[in-house]
Amino acid sequence: MHDDLISKAKAWLAEDPDTETREELAELIDAGDTAELSARFSGTLQFGTAGLRGELGAGPMRMNRSVVIRAAAGLAAYLKKDGHAGGLVVIGYDARHKSADFARDTAAVMTGAGLRAAVLPRPLPTPVLAYAIRHLGAVAGVEVTASHNPPRDNGYKVYLGDGSQIVPPADAGIAAEIDAIASLHDVSRPDAGWEILDDAVLEAYLARTDAVLAEGSPRTARTVYTAMHGVGKDVLLAAFARAGFPEPVLVAEQAEPDPDFPTVAFPNPEEPGAMDLAFARARATDPDLVIANDPDADRCAVAVRDGADWRMLRGDEVGALLAAHLVRRGARGTFAESIVSSSLLGRIAEKAGLPHEETLTGFKWIARVDGLRYGYEEALGYCVDPEGVRDKDGITAALLVTELASQLKEEGRTLLDLLDDLAVEHGLHATDQLSVRVQDLSLIADAMRRLREQPPTGLAGLAVVRAEDLTRGTEKLPPTDGLRYTLDGARVIVRPSGTEPKLKCYLEVVVPVADHAALPAARARATELLTSIKRDLSAVAGI
Repeated sequence: MHDDLISKAKAWLAEDPDTETREELAELIDAGDTAELSARFSGTLQFGTAGLRGELGAGPMRMNRSVVIRAAAGLAAYLKKDGHAGGLVVIGYDARHKSADFARDTAAVMTGAGLRAAVLPRPLPTPVLAYAIRHLGAVAGVEVTASHNPPRDNGYKVYLGDGSQIVPPADAGIAAEIDAIASLHDVSRPDAGWEILDDAVLEAYLARTDAVLAEGSPRTARTVYTAMHGVGKDVLLAAFARAGFPEPVLVAEQAEPDPDFPTVAFPNPEEPGAMDLAFARARATDPDLVIANDPDADRCAVAVRDGADWRMLRGDEVGALLAAHLVRRGARGTFAESIVSSSLLGRIAEKAGLPHEETLTGFKWIARVDGLRYGYEEALGYCVDPEGVRDKDGITAALLVTELASQLKEEGRTLLDLLDDLAVEHGLHATDQLSVRVQDLSLIADAMRRLREQPPTGLAGLAVVRAEDLTRGTEKLPPTDGLRYTLDGARVIVRPSGTEPKLKCYLEVVVPVADHAALPAARARATELLTSIKRDLSAVAGI
């Protein structure tokens, strides 16, 4: 076993084009560190519907230039088999460690395979890449990003020519082509021949952002903005300036790209502490709302003053607010969301006489809904301009929520007032998440098995009226690894995360509300129910 491991590592070392990872791997081999070598050579990073994502480092279980070159070669082979020889592949990247290298390697591989490659001019938000694919008539797009993962991670996200992220069976088709690559020496990588795009694509994207706002709408709301050490700042400021909003006050410590994300434990606005600096800036400047992007700016977080201090709105709250705003503006078309998002969107769409669809988790599914006008996911993802960007877009979502805040401000109201109105109209839809991060992935499998073998019959004193194992699929949904429990007045979905070592449980309770005076009691009841469901679910799942 030891000899086999060392020879595998040496074979990898012989092909590795990167001096940094070569040195790292040589040290591990010299030290005979079998534990670390086993972790890196126990398999290969699996190419799935989120593309690739993992920790940077040497070896097939890490993100590195060797893995990326293989992924790019597999994608190129897949595209050629699919009739796209000579087609254009557009490549974007964020400001993480190695992102520019991975983008350049991808461009070289595409060029060597006889495809045309064009790379965005610098680190830019993921939605700019998603827009560029359709704008330039590309057959595919690649975004090098690990979104809001920890600093040591990077990733590789693949889009096809429709501008949406890949879904089955394309992922398996690309994975098979990656597996078929025997040696990196077989992959042609010329030193030149691809195009570095100028700012024309970015200008076209920014011109498109104007379209999400209503002509003549109020533009008075004042914002504090954090880019969370990512790539959103310049594009968001340009979009806000074009729209005529007051210039956002920046959280200076987090404004510029920094791949080490020094001020946050996790560069995700949802994580505890990530918004502390933004809230401090808000206390000092008293804006109407706080806006945050994640590092690749495809997500948008919103915080509001609530009593004496500031609080983050849940993704489901922002999702409902944007829906209500679009309905009031007369939007037509389908409103869509993932199954883990709040059922309030369905109520809003139904009352407005609009079609409503639920999809599996991820914008790769939401973006494919026929006739989509608006789509959202509880993890702070909103698609408000599906004709422009068939993916979540934290820039246009920020514009739209600031327009809504401006409109309410003119009426002497706030986003919280509108949320209260929606609760009275449709019932209080309160959501929460029980999320367990693990070191050992078998703990997730164990919890799922336990729930399958002994599904709960009740949670928080509410009867489970239906238990569904989503691996079997439903009338409307393809199979996925998840469990859905419908309770009397509540809903629970349990699934392993597709991008992180986490088990995620999505909870929703719906409490009827007679009038505005009944809201405090309804909120107290909802909090009590959510707390009890979390406790009971933890016990049943053994987490």
